[in-house]
Formats: sequence, C-alpha cells, structure tokens
Amino acid sequence: MRAASIIAASIALLALPASAQEAAEKATPLFSDDAVLEVIIDGPVREVVRRAEKSTEIHAATLTSAGESHAIEIAARGVSRRRKDRCSFPPLRIGFPEKPGKDSLFHNQKRIKLVTHCNDNSRFEQIVLREYATYRLYNAITPESFRVRLARVTYRDGGKDIATRMGFFIEDGDDAAKRVGMKEVDTGNVRVSALNREDGARYALFQYMIGNTDWAMDAGPDPSDCCHNSRLFAETKEAVADLTPVPYDFDSAGLVDAPYAVPSELLRIPNVKYRVYRGYCAFNGTLPAEIARFRDARPAIEAELTRIPGLDERSVQTMRRYLDGFFGDIADSDKVAKKLVGACL
Repeated sequence: MRAASIIAASIALLALPASAQEAAEKATPLFSDDAVLEVIIDGPVREVVRRAEKSTEIHAATLTSAGESHAIEIAARGVSRRRKDRCSFPPLRIGFPEKPGKDSLFHNQKRIKLVTHCNDNSRFEQIVLREYATYRLYNAITPESFRVRLARVTYRDGGKDIATRMGFFIEDGDDAAKRVGMKEVDTGNVRVSALNREDGARYALFQYMIGNTDWAMDAGPDPSDCCHNSRLFAETKEAVADLTPVPYDFDSAGLVDAPYAVPSELLRIPNVKYRVYRGYCAFNGTLPAEIARFRDARPAIEAELTRIPGLDERSVQTMRRYLDGFFGDIADSDKVAKKLVGACL
C-alpha cells in the first residue's frame, strides 16, 4: 500500500482498495482520539525508578483511566533514558495480563510503550511535548507512521502521589501496520535494495528535517533484529522487498533538543541541532518528488505545532525556527545538491 498523498491519512485512504481501506480504518480505540487522557498508575513505582538503570524487572500495578481500572505490569524500558545521569524517571512498558474487553479504551492493547517526563520539572515536560509533536509531524506527512496519545499521568506508590506529569503512549507496531493495510515484518538486518525507495527517501528526509541521526532503517545493534529506532512494514510478514521503514524515538532530534542528547562522535558535529543527511544514494532518484511533497505539507506541519496541548509559545516558536532552516534548505537547489543529494551514503 502506498499513500496517494502524504499530506493527510484521510486523503491516502481514498486511494486504497476497499479491502485495504477497511483494514486501515481500524485503529485501536486508544489511538482513535486525540483528547488528553487522565491516567493513574498505582504500584511500586519507586522500585521501578530506583532500579531502572540495571533492571527491567516486571512489577504488578494498576492503571486507572476513562472510568476503567486494569491490572497491569510495569517495567522500565529503553537504553539511554534508563541511565541515571540522563533521567531520574525512566520510560515505561505497560503490559495487560488480561485482555481488556471490547468496550474498553485499552481494547487490543497487550504491551504498550509510555514515554515519561525523564526529570520532574516543567522544562522536561516541554521536552516530552516536543517529542510528542514530532510524532504528530510525521503523522501529518504520512499515515505510515506511529500514532501517539497524550496523557497526564499521576504516578502513585503506597497510597502517595509521587508526580503528575505529561507523557504519551506509542501505538504498537502490529497495530500501526494493520491500520494502513500492511504487516509488520520481523527480520534481521536487510539490504538497502530491499527498502521501498520512495518510503526510504521520505523517511530520511524527515529525519533530516527534525535533525535526528539516532536511527538506522536497515540495521539494528543486534543484526538479528532490524532496525535501530525503526520498524519495517510490508504487504506480508514474509516480504523481503518493497519494505517501508517507519521511525520512532525522537528524543535525540535537534527539533526536540533534549538537554541530555548528544550526537555520535563518528559524525563529528557540534550538537544535535546540526543537521546531517543520512539517506542512501539509491534514493536520490525519488528524492525530488519527496522534497516537493514536504514543501506542499509545510502548512500542515506548521499548523500541527499549534495543536499540541500544553506546548508553550516559546517551544512552538523555537521549533518553527528550526523547521525554517529545513524548508530553506529544500527551497535552494544548490543546498539540495550539496546537503542532500551530494551527501548521500
């Protein structure tokens, strides 16, 4: 499935065959609405936080939201944000040992990622909202992306509230693939030639737009588990060609500008706000069309920033200025030739 337009998912759905369109409309209830959720997580939160750097042990807890209460399992997840020198509060993985019923907001959720506030102050709450906004920008460009749901989460332990901060849930990979009429492909590292060129160019251009270099669309740290901060979608789970890379985890992006984010030493750049294009030369033939689509999507991208609940005016203006640099680059043919086409891998 390829979207007829990358401006909005609703336009893309019109181009799908009836069977694919029917599948694409079936988002899980949690990601069918954008309203901010009020959530309470009650359990051994202090223990999870205290041991996060060395342990991803699962603990029993309770989640309450939207008039529902569910027995859940919580565990620290991730790598860099579990380090105490970066975050005092880790991101969480939430599991539902018992399947929520069909009328539940959490129907069809088995295990779900929750992005948390990292450190307990208002500055880091803005970082959460900036990363949430980054997901929404990719949603505005293509439906082949992960949906997110913003939540105001109260963490409770032993009957005492520890903190109430903004966070967001990230759509499961299988659910995201199903929503767009595709399947998630579980595979090891793949060849660049196995990737769909249009989708690869779109992915790489988006990462350049947001100033992110912490990714790989064809390989992972473990060669048997592709890919780094990416998932692969295709028409079938067994597909070995025409694979669509789908990105996630944007806290290292210049657009987010997390205080702890640092670029790889291999890139030799001063900070994460310095853009580096890491798209493959094999995508150069499709890059002009994707550049044109990003230009057309600019109004939707900029408008999305104003729709993020709680994102303060300073963050909005800072993100807009950073995006201005990207749109300036792709409006200049010499910069496109030097910074994109000529810088391909």
